[in-house]
Order: sequence, then structure tokens, then C-alpha cells
Amino acid sequence: MRTKRVDFKSGDQLSARSILIWRIAQAAVWVIGALILFCLLFYPSTGVLLFWNILIPVAPLLFVVAAGIWRNVCPLATTILLPRHLGLSQRRKLSVNQLGIFNLVAVIALYVIVPLRHALFNTNGLATGLLIISMAVIGVILGFFYEWKSAWCSGLCPIHPVEKLYGGNVIASIPNAHCDKCMKCVALCPDSTPNVNPKSAVKTSYQKITALLIVGGLPGFIWGWFHVPDEMALTSLNTFFSVYEMPLLGFTITLIIYATLTSIIQPKYERRLISFFAASGVACYYWFRIPALFGYGGFGKDGLLINLQNTVPGWGITATTIATTAFFFYWLCFRKQNRKSWLIRPQFGKKHIPHVHKLSA
Repeated sequence: MRTKRVDFKSGDQLSARSILIWRIAQAAVWVIGALILFCLLFYPSTGVLLFWNILIPVAPLLFVVAAGIWRNVCPLATTILLPRHLGLSQRRKLSVNQLGIFNLVAVIALYVIVPLRHALFNTNGLATGLLIISMAVIGVILGFFYEWKSAWCSGLCPIHPVEKLYGGNVIASIPNAHCDKCMKCVALCPDSTPNVNPKSAVKTSYQKITALLIVGGLPGFIWGWFHVPDEMALTSLNTFFSVYEMPLLGFTITLIIYATLTSIIQPKYERRLISFFAASGVACYYWFRIPALFGYGGFGKDGLLINLQNTVPGWGITATTIATTAFFFYWLCFRKQNRKSWLIRPQFGKKHIPHVHKLSA
């Protein structure tokens, strides 16, 4: 039986006008990000509100419907890609093993950092700001050595595993506003692979473990995370580490369920199983996050954006969470796979040969 071959043509070069529009959009989002960072450092309560209660709650929805937009305008990506845009990068390619290690480290970092929101970041703007700065510094350093998005955006970024899990059936492909030429810097390129998911390019044991941890563990991890209150005062190490108990419990339960199901289902159904776990994760997130944003959360003011208890009846919030749950399961599980990638692959470029300085005799 012959496998149907799907050809993906390289995209045309962006026009000067299109590049200008995307650069304006990137600059605008970068300025917004810089202002949020400024607030985190110098006006912590405002910064925490803007970052954790406005920006972050919007991100999962954007990953689901249009991950390419975020990949084009993410202010951290714009920052770490500056060495490449300015011609200062050595443009090295990551090996498959190196990429696998980076991806595994990214997933571990995600599971380590997120519970610390309850212990530290949700209530401490300075700590959140320093976290962002540290990631930017690491990303920029990597940008001086590695080609395009390979090392950070498709490697070490703790958000990237979530992008790959949620972004498997985006609404449309859009032009790539960073990579002017495809240098095949990562295989498979998450930006240019249709219906990408964490198991799209599993070539090493590192990538197998990464896929297992993010697909199987994330739904339960999210459920457990929302059963932990923010700690306003850390009085002991026990208090500090207690924020991991429920997330790790949920993580373990869904990981075991996923591992069991993958061992008994036929391979042709594996993509559907991944979609189901992806929908479960993002739906669970908004099931708890929406009530918390509007004053109906289980832990008082934790995660509060604006209190609508005296404005919107409780059934309205419940109806909203039910509607979002239905939407995510439809979008990720029942909607037809449209063979779209996040971004349109640009034209392939010539192989880069690093400049070597010859020693004079």
C-alpha cells in the first residue's frame, strides 16, 4: 500500500511591505512586553496583574487556534533572535541528540517553574521579572551560537512543549516573519510541520521521554496546580515544596493512564489520543482559570483580574466554562485535521559554512 505523499512548497519571499508590517507588530508587542517587565520590577502588583492575569491566560487559546501568530511576535523570541537578524550568530546546527536534550530540559523546567508560581512568582513581581530576564539572557547567548529558532524557541523554551501539544490543528498557516530562509536548522521544524504534535519527530530516547511527559502528564498537572493556593509567606522549606504535591499527584495519575492507553491502542489511533489529552489539558486550564479571573475561584483573590460576583451570576461563569470545554474538544478532537502548519516554510537557503580564520604561516 502506497502512502499518500504530501508536498509542501517553500513559501514566497515576503514583500518589503509585509516585512515592515510584521516588524511593526513585533516591535509593538516587544514594547508591551518591556512595559510589563518594567512594571514587574518597579510596580510589582501591576506587573503581576498584567503578566499572570492578562497575558498568560490568553496564551493557551492563542496556541490552540493560531500558534504561528505567537511564534512571529513573541517578545522573548524577538529578543533572542536579534543576534541572527544582525548577522552576529555563528549559525550552528543542533544535532538530533542535542535537540532532544534541550526539549527534555524544557519540559522539566516547565514542571519545576509552574508550581513555583504559588510559592513565589504569583505574588512577587520582582522574582517574575528576574525569571523573564534570566530566560532572555540564556536565549540571547544561545542565539549567538545556533541557527534561527533551533536552540531556544524550538529547544529550551519551557513554553514550547505546550505549543506543540495544543497547536496541532491551527486555523491557518501564516508567513514566517523571522526566518527569511529555511536552513533546516531543526528536524522536524515545528513551525513548518502540518498538525505538529509532541510525537511528530521522535527520533531519540530524549524525545520519547519528552513526549510522554508533556502529553500524558500535563492534564493532571494542570488539575493539581489549581488545587494549591498561593503562599503569601514562605515560613519553611516544607511550605515551599508543598506547592508540588498536588500537581505531581495529578501528573502521575494522567501519565499512568496515558502510558497504559498507548500500550493497548492501535498506532493509527495514537494521534486521536494525543488530541484528547491536549484538549483535556487546555479545557481543564480554562475550567479553573476563568472563574478565578472573575472572582469565582476556590482560593479567594488568587488569580483575580476583576471581581464580577456582584455583576455576573454564578451560572454565567459555569456556562462559559462549559462552552470553552466544548470548544476545545471540538477544535482539537472532532474538527477535521486541516494539514496546516503554524507558519509557511520560507524558501530553502544554501548550507551555511561557518567562517574559519586561517592562521598565517
